[in-house]
Amino acid sequence: QVQLVESGGGLVQPGQSLRLSCVVPGSIRRFNTMAWYRRAPGKERDLVATIRSDGVTDYVDSVKGRFIISRDDVKNTMYLQMNNLKPEDTAVYYCNGGWSLTRGTHHPGDNWGQGTQVTVSS
Repeated sequence: QVQLVESGGGLVQPGQSLRLSCVVPGSIRRFNTMAWYRRAPGKERDLVATIRSDGVTDYVDSVKGRFIISRDDVKNTMYLQMNNLKPEDTAVYYCNGGWSLTRGTHHPGDNWGQGTQVTVSS
């Protein structure tokens, strides 16, 4: 069973940036679609962004124009560049390797990591 490893979280002020990383043991290409999720305090884990093996990306409306998902297949690593962070972005962020049939959707695999905490506060 593969467990992905997230890193890069931290405490930042509103308007600042962070870049999260997700290392995939073995080959990232084994997954049709990679994704970032987040779980805010007291809420369910929600999908944030997806990137397919062909590089096509999708985002939830709340992060469009601020977050950028990318992947480096040589390094077997996925990234989430988060700009202009807002307090409502505060959450534990998780990456996941899975599959999708339609754009913007993601069926997660059984490879959740521990997550990385992002806190946006002044």
